[in-house]
Amino acid sequence: MKIAWIFFFIFILYTSSQDEYENRRKLMVSEQIKARGLRHEATLRAMETVPRHLFVPTSGRSFAYHDNPVPIGHGQTISQPYIVAYMTQIVDPKPDHKVLEIGAGSGYQAAILSQIVKEVYTLEIIPELAEGAKSVLAALQYNNVHVKTADGYYGWEEAGPFDAIVVTAAAEHIPPPLIAQLKEGGKMIIPVGSPFMTQSLMLVEKEKGKIKTRSLMAVRFVPFTRSN
Repeated sequence: MKIAWIFFFIFILYTSSQDEYENRRKLMVSEQIKARGLRHEATLRAMETVPRHLFVPTSGRSFAYHDNPVPIGHGQTISQPYIVAYMTQIVDPKPDHKVLEIGAGSGYQAAILSQIVKEVYTLEIIPELAEGAKSVLAALQYNNVHVKTADGYYGWEEAGPFDAIVVTAAAEHIPPPLIAQLKEGGKMIIPVGSPFMTQSLMLVEKEKGKIKTRSLMAVRFVPFTRSN
């Protein structure tokens, strides 16, 4: 009887914890994302569903749903919730899309995309982060996400072309291999500018073989890490 009560108590604590995080996600979406004008329904559903706290180190989980980036180790961060939602909405993901992400980090942006599109391919140059992202995504059964440790500058040619590309680190220029791997009619979002400075979040569109770019907003992202 005593053991049964212990298990019941643990179950209640677990359920309460899950309810608390679910409430935090709802507040995050309503106060940080909808309040700033984002209305893409699939993105909003994904942001409400994916457990963001599981993609940050245990020491940072109390900050997981705050309106700011959270460190994940190795000099990297998980982006501010609004920025994740904004970048997702801008590339206009569809259920039949195949999307490339550059800079998997902890896997959170890939997890959001996985709830909307058919396949997500994500590259991470830091092996420890790539392995961590792979483990969390597998544990949550986000089975349509493929993770590889590689220099994101060159993209994932054998898996392309892609309907959309999301780059989550600041590059000094738009990598030509990524442009080549973008489908006709596809969209890429990428922060462009000098490391540790204010950068421009750029929308890149491929139409009739031509490339159009547009600056959307000022941002600050961690640098685009290269292998050499």
